[in-house]
Amino acid sequence: MECPLKPFADLLDRLVYCPGRNAKIRLLQAYFRATPDPDRGWALAALTDGLPLSFPVRRTLGDMMAKRLDPDLYRLSRDYVGDTAETVALCWPDPDGTPAATPYAAMVRQPLRLADVVAELQLIDKRQLGNRLETWLDQLDATGRWALLKLLTGGLRVGVSARLAKTALAGIADPSIADQSVDDIEEVWHGLAPPYTALFQWLEGRSPKPDILGAPVFRPLMLAHPLDLADLDTLDIASIQAEWKWDGIRVQVAAGRGAARLYSRTGDDIGRAFPDIIERIQFDAVLDGELLIVRDGSVAPFNDLQQRLNRKTVTAPMLAQYPAHIRLYDALVIGGEDVRSQPLHVRRARLEAWFAETRPTRMDLSEVIAAPSIDALRSIWSGTRGIGIEGMMLKRRDSVYVAGRPKGQWWKWKRSALMLDCVLMYAQRGSGKRSSYYSDYTFGAWTNAPDGTRNLVPVGKAYSGFTDAELLEIDRWVRNHTTDRFGPVRAVEVALVFEVAFDAMQRSTRHKSGVAMRFPRIHRIRWDKPAAEADTLETAIALIVEG
Repeated sequence: MECPLKPFADLLDRLVYCPGRNAKIRLLQAYFRATPDPDRGWALAALTDGLPLSFPVRRTLGDMMAKRLDPDLYRLSRDYVGDTAETVALCWPDPDGTPAATPYAAMVRQPLRLADVVAELQLIDKRQLGNRLETWLDQLDATGRWALLKLLTGGLRVGVSARLAKTALAGIADPSIADQSVDDIEEVWHGLAPPYTALFQWLEGRSPKPDILGAPVFRPLMLAHPLDLADLDTLDIASIQAEWKWDGIRVQVAAGRGAARLYSRTGDDIGRAFPDIIERIQFDAVLDGELLIVRDGSVAPFNDLQQRLNRKTVTAPMLAQYPAHIRLYDALVIGGEDVRSQPLHVRRARLEAWFAETRPTRMDLSEVIAAPSIDALRSIWSGTRGIGIEGMMLKRRDSVYVAGRPKGQWWKWKRSALMLDCVLMYAQRGSGKRSSYYSDYTFGAWTNAPDGTRNLVPVGKAYSGFTDAELLEIDRWVRNHTTDRFGPVRAVEVALVFEVAFDAMQRSTRHKSGVAMRFPRIHRIRWDKPAAEADTLETAIALIVEG
């Protein structure tokens, strides 16, 4: 029987083995053009993490595989492959030709479309999921099984970001339509829902652009370039608005039509984790700002904000201990008017007047830094680490608010990175293309015990900052210097030193060392340095800026 997910499975399979960005876009465009509604809409949802399915898939798969494969062999296979869907797809035994003995056997004699699979999964009881999956998996080849399980687990990992998928969509638009850029698609995206029939109709010229006026939808953010210090002296202080770069996460507050949303910089709705913000919004506006934890007027370390991120539910004690706050930078829609085409100094004046009138709860305005010259600004910037601020933002006062990262408009002037020499303690395989390599590294600093002995305690974990060639060297070293195994984690000899760059050192009750690095990355591999000469925990603690 033909694979019921064949077009979708073929798309995923080809995307995995297609490294080039433009080639991936061409594959996506060919699929979107050739595939009818609503199949292509559900595929788009899966690629952009928007498929509305919620099942205990991994537990169900574990129970199913326990009846077909030795549990230890399955665990080792999953550890080596690094992906549940791929492991099950490869290990699933071929059927013996006997009709499946499940209540669903008679229901699947005809090939199914992707839309049929999604429709049935939306209605099925989670207790029946195992039986249904067994029937489907018995009918599919390895690629089809893999595609189906990827669809269910939600982690496609085929090298396609939501932005790339939307870029491909922009390429299938009717050229007679003026508004067909990826930013125009972003503009309406959050006002639509899978399977995105209205979106495809608009792109193909069969219906007008979806109306999102007044809806609490995400508008693409304007971003900044890292400041090249060589260009700093070319800037005119009178043309620049300087602000602090706060150490939180960039967010957008969108409120209208009686609803409110809180979006991350990538357009993910994170409001569920921050009811103390959402429930207090009593206005209609779209605002740009920084999400922080603020106690008694002081910004808490980023580690405190991490306690609130990515949570489905938030307890009352957590709300009290980690009070969320938004520091506002800019306005996109205010007083029912889209003000993005107005210059920054006008938008700022509008924002200040609106704030004085509205006084929104759990929000304040980010301070504009007054400086008479670039040299004075440089002097202020040099003290940012001492006051626990991440750096500065420099923005042209005449800049309009446009999506993306326009050149020569906004700059981020981050404080210099901190450095510590740390000893590699543990290594773990990565995921996706790195699933066969030890690419996730936990490293530590020395402590002095009362009896005079020295011990290592973990102070951070990193999986970036090294080249592909260096990854191969470290992977080989880990395999040749393993001293113990803890599931997928390998302990290694106390020998390899990393020079680690990070943005800040913070106190943490979650870690044995009592500290945690902010954004650690491998700056250099110190093959030449003896492990005994690495830095101490005392040195790490001395880098903490108390808030």
